[in-house]
Amino acid sequence: MSKHIHILGVCGTFMGGIAAIAKELGYRVSGSDANVYPPMSTQLQELGIELKSGYLPEHFADEPDLVIVGNAMSRGNPMVEYVLERNIPYTSGPQWLQDNVLQQRWVLAVSGTHGKTTTSSMLAWILEYAKLTPGFLIGGVPQNFQQSARLGNSPFFVIEADEYDTAFFDKRSKFVHYRPRTLVINNLEFDHADIFDSISDIQRQFHHLVRMVPGNGLILAPAQETYIDEMLALGLWTPTEFSRTAKAWQANNIHRDGSAFEVLFNGEKQGEVHWDLLGDFNVDNALMAIGAARHAGVPVTVSCEALASFVNTKRRQELLGTPKDIHVYDDFAHHPTAISKTLSAMRSHIGSNRLIAVLEPRSNTMKAGVHKDTLAQAFHDADRVFIFEDSAFDWSVSDVCQQIDKRASAHHSIEELLNSVVNYAQPGDHIVVMSNGGFAGFHTKLLNKLTD
Repeated sequence: MSKHIHILGVCGTFMGGIAAIAKELGYRVSGSDANVYPPMSTQLQELGIELKSGYLPEHFADEPDLVIVGNAMSRGNPMVEYVLERNIPYTSGPQWLQDNVLQQRWVLAVSGTHGKTTTSSMLAWILEYAKLTPGFLIGGVPQNFQQSARLGNSPFFVIEADEYDTAFFDKRSKFVHYRPRTLVINNLEFDHADIFDSISDIQRQFHHLVRMVPGNGLILAPAQETYIDEMLALGLWTPTEFSRTAKAWQANNIHRDGSAFEVLFNGEKQGEVHWDLLGDFNVDNALMAIGAARHAGVPVTVSCEALASFVNTKRRQELLGTPKDIHVYDDFAHHPTAISKTLSAMRSHIGSNRLIAVLEPRSNTMKAGVHKDTLAQAFHDADRVFIFEDSAFDWSVSDVCQQIDKRASAHHSIEELLNSVVNYAQPGDHIVVMSNGGFAGFHTKLLNKLTD
């Protein structure tokens, strides 16, 4: 009988990916989560994974051989306490992945504060297009594959390398378990204020990762990024290629909305990209993916061809519908930098049409008020700003709205927010709804109400 693995927090994208890969390896897989809900629950059930709702010790009636503990689990969780008291073998998702999947693979890891999901999706698609059939585990659903993870049947494995902590018993960043041969560092800013006290704390974790890249590996990073430069100055043992510089990777003749550009390497044109994505930040993401794929043996011209058919990950400038000629987009942006870049890209694309921004400040860093002094300037390109204010905040969204001016307003209930947006919207508008969570179904409610 196959070994039985039970996963705590199985409906998270990362842990759901672990479940899918474990199933592919032949394990019997079951899992628990606080709420078992689509789309991950549907994806897992279709794979034959047994799902249980809630963290109840009776879910262990058929005791597993191993429990994989998600990083959202903490002491006091009834199933965690049951595992500890009965000495059931347990591990973290990243550690299980290293021990069972990554050990003999060429790991291509995509790290950074922003753009990890999109860039890793691009890279996986480029390798797939080049017929290298990579394995991958991505913190979103790459639409060229319609699944967030697979084992793959080649040496190559693409992973979204997150700096968040590993588990309640392992406070190192998740990515230190991956030991990449090819490492992308997209950017580096302060985030995750719930686990990091300063940018230097984050830099230290990134340098732990850099220490693991072998001398015959490759690190790709943007040039002249202060926090990255400071981190690499702590010690570097691996060849490094930089973007935005004539000495390595550059984009030239970029269309005003980022939908087309030339790719240069060492000052020489290698190819052109024409695609559906928008924004200079996605051009940067593409250069990183192209450079990483080249390290794995994919010619730049092939990468450019692949990106022409790349479909962006769900929740990244995703057009949900156009009721009454009002364009409604879903975007994962939840950090001032990401918000600013998303809105700037949209502005370049839509010209003088009205741009409406709707934000749920949901991340732990946002809730703590870490970005309250820089949030207002992120909405520079929006004609109108609506921000949801959670009653649990210890800072005032209204203060941020006053900094923005009369273009902005704070709203304390989803219903009030919904009515305000609907009453303001008119044909030709573009509404970007930004949240890193479900936003209480706001997207669907907005589409339905605009359709009425």
